Amino acid sequence: MKTNTNPRASVSVYDWVITALFIALVLVFTMFINIRLPIAANGGLIHLGNVPLFVAATNLGKRKAAIAGGLGMAIFDVLGGWTSWAPFTLVVVALMGWFSGLVLEKNSGLVRYSSAVFVALLLKITGYYFAEWILYGNFLAPISSIPGNIVQVISGGIIAYPVAIALKRVLKRV
Repeated sequence: MKTNTNPRASVSVYDWVITALFIALVLVFTMFINIRLPIAANGGLIHLGNVPLFVAATNLGKRKAAIAGGLGMAIFDVLGGWTSWAPFTLVVVALMGWFSGLVLEKNSGLVRYSSAVFVALLLKITGYYFAEWILYGNFLAPISSIPGNIVQVISGGIIAYPVAIALKRVLKRV
């Protein structure tokens, strides 16, 4: 019996379903668990959409985390009135998911996980800094968004870690 070792050769129904589930989780956690900030040029938003992103990066890998995070948060932008942000969100958050998943491919211990969250934080700060600079035409205004981005990613990372590890244990038993 010959097995296909090329991961791009076929995508199972399970892969489609689990990725769609995580897109929905990212969307719901972003849309319904958030706080609008009265600072920054656009107000800003702290949400928990990073929680399912980090859970996906830990348990499902970089590809599914990138798709779930990027699409889930970009859909939120479109539905939530932040439409001009959607293309930036798609790219920035997909990169966050991809590189977090990449860091966590071999090991999801606390040190490695913390490194993945730090990489995601750097990508978020850098990506959204340039997005805000492009959208508002001011290179100083995006600085006011950095504290909210830090709180958002770090809190998401802290909340997601025990959930991700618990899910990893459950998935090993299945």
